[in-house]
Amino acid sequence: MADDQISIRVCLGTSGKASGGEKVLTLFKMHIERLHLDARVGTRCSVKKVGCRGLCSRDVLVDVIINGEHTTYQNVTPSMVERIVKEHLLEGNPVDEWTVKEDYAEFTSRQYKIVLGPCGVIDPENIDDYLKMNGYRALKKALTRMTPEDVIEEVKRSGLRGRGGSGFLTGLKWEICRAQKEKTRYIICNVGEVNRALAEGNPHAIIEGLIIGGYAIGASQGYIFIRERYHLSVERLRNAIAQAQERGFLGENIFGSGFNFNIEFSFGTEAFICGEETALMETIEGKRAMPRLRPPYPAEKGLWGKPTIINNAETFSNIPIIIGKGAVWFSSIGTEHSKGTKVFTLSGKVRNNGLVEVPMGISFRTIVYGIGGGIEEDRRLKAIQVGGPSGGLIPESMIDMGLDYENLLKVGSIIGSGGMVVFDETDCIVSVARFFLEFLQRESCGKCVPCRLGTTRMLELLTKITEGRGSMKDIEALERLSAIMSTASLCGLGRTAPNPVITSLTHFREEYLAHIKEKRCPAGVCKALITYTILEDLCKGCGVCLRRCPAGAITGERKMPHSINQALCVKCGVCFEACKFKAIKKE
Repeated sequence: MADDQISIRVCLGTSGKASGGEKVLTLFKMHIERLHLDARVGTRCSVKKVGCRGLCSRDVLVDVIINGEHTTYQNVTPSMVERIVKEHLLEGNPVDEWTVKEDYAEFTSRQYKIVLGPCGVIDPENIDDYLKMNGYRALKKALTRMTPEDVIEEVKRSGLRGRGGSGFLTGLKWEICRAQKEKTRYIICNVGEVNRALAEGNPHAIIEGLIIGGYAIGASQGYIFIRERYHLSVERLRNAIAQAQERGFLGENIFGSGFNFNIEFSFGTEAFICGEETALMETIEGKRAMPRLRPPYPAEKGLWGKPTIINNAETFSNIPIIIGKGAVWFSSIGTEHSKGTKVFTLSGKVRNNGLVEVPMGISFRTIVYGIGGGIEEDRRLKAIQVGGPSGGLIPESMIDMGLDYENLLKVGSIIGSGGMVVFDETDCIVSVARFFLEFLQRESCGKCVPCRLGTTRMLELLTKITEGRGSMKDIEALERLSAIMSTASLCGLGRTAPNPVITSLTHFREEYLAHIKEKRCPAGVCKALITYTILEDLCKGCGVCLRRCPAGAITGERKMPHSINQALCVKCGVCFEACKFKAIKKE
């Protein structure tokens, strides 16, 4: 890579492929070959695919690097390729109107990409690219210069915590597993939704981390648990495993150390409960995905009753970095108790949606207004939901709080799967809480009563409130159910399911009171509580709303103010959207 004076990188993660990236890649290669560009510019010119760059809303992203000068194009279509080749590569003039703007610089400069860094640089299907970035050197170091206990101690010193759930210390979990008398042990990598970009953009890092983990705990068999519909992730992981086996990094007697290790795939269902490690193991064993009673914990008695370690793909991707650069380097990033970086999917009402990697302890303000580029249409920030569906709602007043495990726990949230959704003043918090509870109720496996009945009853209560049928007793019931579920549920899904509700009641109680006491949705979202009225002084009597109303609720003479019959109005909002004079009020 360093030898290429002209390098073109085309983003071909799932989003890039869906946006036509393969055709863009093909056309760049075709034009360069047709024009004999190597000979014309007197240097080598390479074109290759790379993984997800993070800013998926602007795919296809294309990097053009000429003698170290880096230009990134956004939303590249096949029709744009010829002009980029002609003007930029041949004439040396970037096509400025197609390049990324200042907000993209903010998006990238505020991040600290450790595990995501190689995803936009290397060809994920070419092991040589990974090797050029010191790939498999950490594995060689671990197997030839360190004992399993040394590896575990290094991971413990790094302070790495599991990136897929509650944040248990990775090295400590490995140490517990290593100490078991049973010698048959297993290690499992869970590739969840947030981890897809890692599998698509840098699959060898996951493989290398999994092998090192197997060596550390004394396991010769590893599993990759992944949803079958993650087609590109599966394809690139399969390719990486085959390449690693061919080069001797996987299989028998790796690096002449006597250590043997093999990897198998286990294809899971779409069930959210599979994020719970004991339910995941049940699936691998061919059973229904339902959690087990703990203790014993998987590190003591897991897959087929044997000591088992389960970490997610992001956790394993950090292992080669820790072994390669050392625990001291890794632990210098982040906070006292939350070390390193964390990958999040930043979505919602921010200008820059995408996949981001930030150091632990970074403020929500930096994420939303720096990396995220601020709130769309300059609206007011209302809340940030962190940790996936089971995460809590962080109010705007806490925007300067540092993002780490301890701070989130204090305010009733979790790091969880790494989801981060931004809500603005047009969002109804009660409706948001109901949305997450609806998902969690649907995904509850039903094994334990607190979760099975608790999520169902909480959803019923939230539905009542959003439909204007709620009472103050419903708030009391929600708080009582939240307390029961968080302590009595069998697994993490049930124990964290109340988080969206309890944090919204804590920080946005006035919105609940408006729904219950005033029968009003302040954000104008809950359909049953919306009232549309026509402002006589603004109405021109054009008749557009009258003609479009599906319920016949609007009456009036042409060029005279119209009116809405509230008894007939079905609250569809067609009139509100159709009126170009802004004469219809929504409240």
